[in-house]
Amino acid sequence: MKKTAKLLALVFAITLLFTGTSKAEGFDIGADVVSRYVWRGTEYGDAVSVQPWLSYTFPGIGIEVGSWASFALDDDDFNEVDLYVTVPAGNFSFTLTDYYFPQYNGVDNDFFEYGDGGAHVLELSAGYEHEKVSLLGAVNISGDDDNSKYFEAGYNFYDKDDYSASLFVGGGDGFYTTGNAGGDFGVVAVGLNVSKDIFNASYIINPDQETSFLVLGVTLQP
Repeated sequence: MKKTAKLLALVFAITLLFTGTSKAEGFDIGADVVSRYVWRGTEYGDAVSVQPWLSYTFPGIGIEVGSWASFALDDDDFNEVDLYVTVPAGNFSFTLTDYYFPQYNGVDNDFFEYGDGGAHVLELSAGYEHEKVSLLGAVNISGDDDNSKYFEAGYNFYDKDDYSASLFVGGGDGFYTTGNAGGDFGVVAVGLNVSKDIFNASYIINPDQETSFLVLGVTLQP
């Protein structure tokens, strides 16, 4: 854990040298309402979910800190409350995310219990965006015995009449591939995302689980 802390400190210190503001400064709040919570090819709860967020972007340096959550309307087992910090560096961004699950399988989880077997999973990720291409790489560094990894590539191929459409493909190992791959690396998300104004829809195929999803979302923001 000490080595992990030193590595994170080094990464953030280096990226501070290249930090630039990538979004509006100050506070940001809002919420998405989605027909299902599907994340990286896996469905979390067979219910409509409300997903609020609260963030603050520091003026001048662009570092963003915030919280994101998901609450299933009829299934407490799939509630999630996360914390994160994102450091931008040109076309790159580096994010440390603390995934916290308040309740799972009917058991209340202690917020202050970290480490393997606890209610938290820490993930370090790096993203890259340039024109129509986006890339993501992520690895769990705490709270996951498998140190599961996930990689995703996206391409925005359509922007017309206020519609935006993109294709994406993602793969991972560990708890991402609980189906045919049995924990080995495999493709878990292939899909199409289309958005217009406050609406967005995604069609997602998970080859590992041999299933598909169609998710509709609405963004509410002042």
